[in-house]
Amino acid sequence: MDGFFIGALWLFHQSGSDETGRIGPEREKRFLTIDGFGLLGGAASMLRKIEYFFQRTSRLLGRLLAIVFLLMTVNVFFDVVMRYFFHNSSVGMQELEWHLFSIVILFGVSVALLEEGHVRVDFLYDRFSVRKKAVINIIGTVFFLTPLACLILFGSFDFVLDSYNIKEISENPGGLHYRYIIKAMIPLAFALLIFFAIGYTVQNINLYRQGEKPHILSQSAEGESK
Repeated sequence: MDGFFIGALWLFHQSGSDETGRIGPEREKRFLTIDGFGLLGGAASMLRKIEYFFQRTSRLLGRLLAIVFLLMTVNVFFDVVMRYFFHNSSVGMQELEWHLFSIVILFGVSVALLEEGHVRVDFLYDRFSVRKKAVINIIGTVFFLTPLACLILFGSFDFVLDSYNIKEISENPGGLHYRYIIKAMIPLAFALLIFFAIGYTVQNINLYRQGEKPHILSQSAEGESK
């Protein structure tokens, strides 16, 4: 049960920094620092605005998923109480648990990608410079993530369509109807992942353009403000 709350708090934390509707202060500082030192031209400024848009979208999606996560937690809590204290259980409520969990996982992948919350296994990655990391991220997104997401996206159409044509329902008595609705989340989630992959690529293009300079400039700006 604690894991559900931790997951919900992580999603809410990753989705934004304050109640003003802005993205996190570190990213905003990076944007302002680059502009303040004239490192961006017209095209690069547009890329920055695109990255800003994707960050705001990711924040909104993260908060929505956090709400779904909390709903799932309430659902699990209700099911446990009914089962062990009242010796009563609902198959529909049990199935709703993994329906909600599927939504969090499927759409949470996009949030994790843009917020750099996904797990990395390359022990060499942390030793690379900012520009090398950006190049690796761009190559991985364009040549690995996007093709795989497209494969699952287009490959899942028949899977969902077959479920819709037969009006698939749960095979368990008392289970949920309209099974094709939750299955339709698969192509939707991977379409969103492709969309967010564009934002992630733009984000890393901006990182590559600024290289190691923003960190130094940010420190200088902080020193001047003091």
